[in-house]
Amino acid sequence: MSTVPVTRPRHWLLGGAPADPALVAGEVVVTYGDLQDRVESERERLGQRHLVALEARPTVDFVVSYLAALAGGHPVLLLADGDLTRHAHLVEEYPPGTTAGLHPDLALLLSTSGSTGSPKLVRLSRDNVLANARSIVDYLDLRSSDVAITTLPLHYCYGLSVLHSHLLVGATVVLTDLSVADRCFWDLAERTAVTGLAGVPHTYALLDAVDFGSRVLPRLPSLRYLTQAGGRMAPSRVRDYAGALRERGVDLFVMYGQTEATARMAYLPPDLALSNADTIGVAVPGGALRVDALPDAPRGTGELVYSGPNVMMGYAESRADLARGAELRELRTGDLARVTDAGLFQVLGRLDRQAKVLGHRVDLDRVESLVADGGAAVRLVARPDCLWAFTPDARRRDRVREQVSAATGLRGAAVRVAVLETLPVTSSGKPDDAALRAHIQREEALRTRAASGVLTAGEVRDLYAVVLGRPDATVEDCFVGLGGDSLSFVEVSTRLGERLGPLPATWPTMSGVELAAVAQATAGSPAARRRGVPVDVSVVLRAVAITLVVLTHADLAQLQGGAHILLAVVGYNLARFQLAVPGRRARVLGLVRSAGAVAVPAALFIVALAACGQQYRWTTAVLLNGLLGRDTWDDQWQFWFIETLVWCYLGLAILLAVPGETRLRRAQPFRAALVVLTVALGVRYVWTGVEAGPTERYTLGVVAWCLALGLCAASARSTRQRLVVALIGVAATAGFFGDRQREAVFLAGFLLLLHGRPLRLPSWAASGVAVLASASLWIYLTHWQVYPPLEDSGHRVWAVLASLAVGIAVSQGLSALRRRTRPTVRRCGPAHSWLRQRAARHSSASRA
Repeated sequence: MSTVPVTRPRHWLLGGAPADPALVAGEVVVTYGDLQDRVESERERLGQRHLVALEARPTVDFVVSYLAALAGGHPVLLLADGDLTRHAHLVEEYPPGTTAGLHPDLALLLSTSGSTGSPKLVRLSRDNVLANARSIVDYLDLRSSDVAITTLPLHYCYGLSVLHSHLLVGATVVLTDLSVADRCFWDLAERTAVTGLAGVPHTYALLDAVDFGSRVLPRLPSLRYLTQAGGRMAPSRVRDYAGALRERGVDLFVMYGQTEATARMAYLPPDLALSNADTIGVAVPGGALRVDALPDAPRGTGELVYSGPNVMMGYAESRADLARGAELRELRTGDLARVTDAGLFQVLGRLDRQAKVLGHRVDLDRVESLVADGGAAVRLVARPDCLWAFTPDARRRDRVREQVSAATGLRGAAVRVAVLETLPVTSSGKPDDAALRAHIQREEALRTRAASGVLTAGEVRDLYAVVLGRPDATVEDCFVGLGGDSLSFVEVSTRLGERLGPLPATWPTMSGVELAAVAQATAGSPAARRRGVPVDVSVVLRAVAITLVVLTHADLAQLQGGAHILLAVVGYNLARFQLAVPGRRARVLGLVRSAGAVAVPAALFIVALAACGQQYRWTTAVLLNGLLGRDTWDDQWQFWFIETLVWCYLGLAILLAVPGETRLRRAQPFRAALVVLTVALGVRYVWTGVEAGPTERYTLGVVAWCLALGLCAASARSTRQRLVVALIGVAATAGFFGDRQREAVFLAGFLLLLHGRPLRLPSWAASGVAVLASASLWIYLTHWQVYPPLEDSGHRVWAVLASLAVGIAVSQGLSALRRRTRPTVRRCGPAHSWLRQRAARHSSASRA
């Protein structure tokens, strides 16, 4: 008896022949026949129709689960990877497994571009999905021979439409989570003969950063088109890409869409990209566009309205909305638009990005475009009393302020420019205005919030976000992990001490959640009720030491040894911050950046002084006086401390690059620090013996042991280890200066550092100490020019006060810029910091 094979219904999104490749993931190739079988098995497992929640990932398993749910008629709540935990309230509002109250046409639930994490969702039907996929196939002329690759997340309607349209026509989709900034991505694209790439403006900024046109494009002879959507790209960049691609026979499709229209509403035919780069073109096949006049809109402009079979069923804001049917025939886009003389549609900006600031009407999109045309990326956020301009380009900060003021008529404090390492974007690559608004709220809260109640994890996060310039900071992040260093340590530790009381020794590596738990556990304890603010001992020593330096040089008191104490403090903080960063490469780069953060301003300052007539030589400016200068003291030796500091940073960076040292420090950090100290002391004793000469005590090879002693102090954990370090410190200091008072000053400072406990000061004193400590570098640099004339005229007290005041003024004038532009450790995938910064400079203002 023969068996009749069962013919399974073909999935409505799978259009390929059974033997054709549908998905490629690593070395795995899934044919359309295999995919159909897997989908059918999963569909049977899902059983009765119910709401399915899926976290979108570029994996075969996800695609199978997603297609199976659609095949079985199960409405899919599509989430970003991690959203089930990050936005648990969504699952509470729309619980998976729900069977009742689901409209029969409902197929897909997506977050809108501006409502990530919000209960507001877009309701899409099977007909919506299918109609939009067909129109994309039509105007892109997709074929079964095409190969797409996942450059965009699949929970994002644009990225999802790439999957839909290619599967529908029987093409191949390469699944990967690699970034276009990763060299391996292009190896994969070349190996799989990719024919099309999709990107948002941020993607194109990354393409600029990897020199796509000259370095990547020649590797992809199979490429036939690029698409761009997800926000407006500057017309000049559209023309640049269209021209460069046309030379190689590659088309550029600029597109326009919204989640509410499933994905696409308009596209610009490639042959019009050069001449009409500022338009969105024409409606997609099967759709129609028109412009409806508005009362306050300029003549010939109005709101852009779209109609077509891909217009959503409507929004869902609660579980009850899932039972509703289709409610819309057309979509009011919220965009201001006009029709050009060529019959093409041009979007002029978002209606909701028309703001009033202090009575001035501001078109945020237009102003961003003007600034972008000037070469600086910027994102504007309007408040009733001021306009915030965020930019990743520190060098153009003042220029951005001038351009924004000129374009808006706003002046002074009404325009606030904030420099961030990169402008934050959402998981779909669009500007993350929510993150910027949250950053503003944190800035304002930290300026006005009175210290009260128990410290919360959110307050810690806000503090890190503002001081470190990291709007992406979370309550799970720690000071070290966010790239905190000795420059930002003073402000953060002082503010935390005001709220928390005595800080745990390991607080720089503790998350906001952990610090809040400590605050909760110690609330009400006698220590917490004690008056005063606990200030980290290294902060106090920085303030005291720099003051001693100025007092001694102005001849108000002879208390030498302050600069050598500062070296020990540097070593102490190095061990706690830069050397605590995970990853050898990150530690080495961190030390190099720290060297640059000191060397560059110092060198520029010395060069400026020389240009003004001061007798500083080039060897001093390049911090080589200790090696190439005279053996007797002269003005060139004034910056010996800076020179020692920079070369110690670089020397440690070289040492950390040795794999064996990394293994030793990881296994036995105290022993590794002792090795460094032993080497430094060995060099000193071979060089000078016990006592250092008049200039030798300021020479790198002779004084590096002071910094190494600070490393050991921070690495010592047990009482026995601290005792060992104390004995070495006493022995090394004895006789070094040939001056018992100077040796006593240094030793007292070092032993306080080794003790390590915070010093409790009145709040006014704590604030003063924090200001002095944070300005110590600039006090040291500038005081050489401030105190001499006042000292010579007999005003020694004023010489000291003026030296401190000038250094503080210079430091505070530069502090906001400095802390917002320091490199940080990020969790952004394979793109390195320099690459993200370069991409940010290329990126123009995007449109939602």
